[in-house]
Amino acid sequence: MSTPLPPILAPSLLAGDHAHLAASARTVEDLGVPWLHLDLMDGHFVPNLTFGPETLAALRRAGSKLFFDTHLMLAEPHRYLEAFAKAGANLISIHIEPAYDHAAALARIRALGCQCGIVLNPGTPAAAIEPVLALVDLVLVMTVQPGFGGQPFRADMLPKLRQIDAWRRDRALKFRLEVDGGIDLATAADCRAAGADTFVAGTSFFRAPDKAAYAASVAQL
Repeated sequence: MSTPLPPILAPSLLAGDHAHLAASARTVEDLGVPWLHLDLMDGHFVPNLTFGPETLAALRRAGSKLFFDTHLMLAEPHRYLEAFAKAGANLISIHIEPAYDHAAALARIRALGCQCGIVLNPGTPAAAIEPVLALVDLVLVMTVQPGFGGQPFRADMLPKLRQIDAWRRDRALKFRLEVDGGIDLATAADCRAAGADTFVAGTSFFRAPDKAAYAASVAQL
């Protein structure tokens, strides 16, 4: 059996202070947490609007050196890859559900100098992403229906994590396995046991009374 990848915490800026996003990003950076998760929603693929490429560019201008884990919840993500890469994304993840050339989009992300990821919603079976597993640096399993923060974790996604992790091990693939939605220290531990190694935490992280202790706990999973 392959050695599990070390755990990574990716705090979600969506749960930060929207009047002071750069300060929220600095909170993450000051703790020595290297990743920041950015949720981009278009009001079409999901029923909410959040940030655009200019938000990433503004965070970079404000001095952020964090690894921008950029999650495009867009109906046509392939149209915006260049904009997000230029704005400072390090990893760009796109959903499997919309109809477009997923393999070409993933190749384009890599050609733009970014890592690439594929995402699947709770109602999408793991088999939907199997054809592109060898093309990605990250697989993101949504553990809530995307659109809004603060939703409860869906434990019925744990078998999906175990299936994707089994494919990864059986095929000696190197992608990270990320979870997003209802993640706190307890649900992160459940996901870690199912094979996840990258944990998007929004509400639970930014509302934690001791964020340093929270980060340290994730690092020990």
